[in-house]
Amino acid sequence: MSSDVTLRFQDDRAYVALDRPDKHNGLTLEMLGGLIDAAHDIAAHKDVRAVILTGNGPSFSSGLDVAKAASDPLAIARAFVPLPWRGTNTFQEACWAWRRLPVPVIAAVHGRCFGGGLQIALAADVRFATPDAEFSVMETKHGLVPDMTGAASLSQLIGIDKALMLTMTADVVDAAYAARVGLITEVTPDPPAAAEQLADRIALRSPHAVAGAKRMFDRSWQASARRTFALERATQLPLILRLARGNSKR
Repeated sequence: MSSDVTLRFQDDRAYVALDRPDKHNGLTLEMLGGLIDAAHDIAAHKDVRAVILTGNGPSFSSGLDVAKAASDPLAIARAFVPLPWRGTNTFQEACWAWRRLPVPVIAAVHGRCFGGGLQIALAADVRFATPDAEFSVMETKHGLVPDMTGAASLSQLIGIDKALMLTMTADVVDAAYAARVGLITEVTPDPPAAAEQLADRIALRSPHAVAGAKRMFDRSWQASARRTFALERATQLPLILRLARGNSKR
């Protein structure tokens, strides 16, 4: 795992932090690989009930460190190639790996949350942010488009007009606006504390139901009604059978 990404386990929680504070957690290929490794490591720990994702230092993440990335174009090209069995490349898997986890991922955001950093936050299930946090779909400022699963996440969270406006302008917006349009879940003075409190409440519920709900919503959010109904049935049946087996043993 990259030294610029930390992972620790405590009780039933996993804590992941971007840890390049002197660069406002500007993302490098090593950090993206570290995020992927962290998510895959968490997936192997079956006792984890929630993940809390943060950034150390003054910001959550200022986005891709463009200067550092541009210094190794061959590595960028290699990282751009998707793995067929996942359907994601390195940039995309650093975000979507959090959607694949069967437990809630809660992002606690402060400072800058720009570009690739915003796409990582959007891949979390819930986002808490400080009132002074700043957000930007920054890619067009550098002549790029959001390609770290941002299009998929934005389509689930906000209208296409807002997504286009934020993307085409690369405007920096405050937390109040981000909450109003749906980029973040809630504004709070202490996002890590809010994340802990939410994780506590979710931990009271069946982990199988929580995992099923996350999987069902993720797969059905943009699906047709018919497909959604099928996903509801496929998710609910094993839960009902599990309850029935539990009741029969009493």
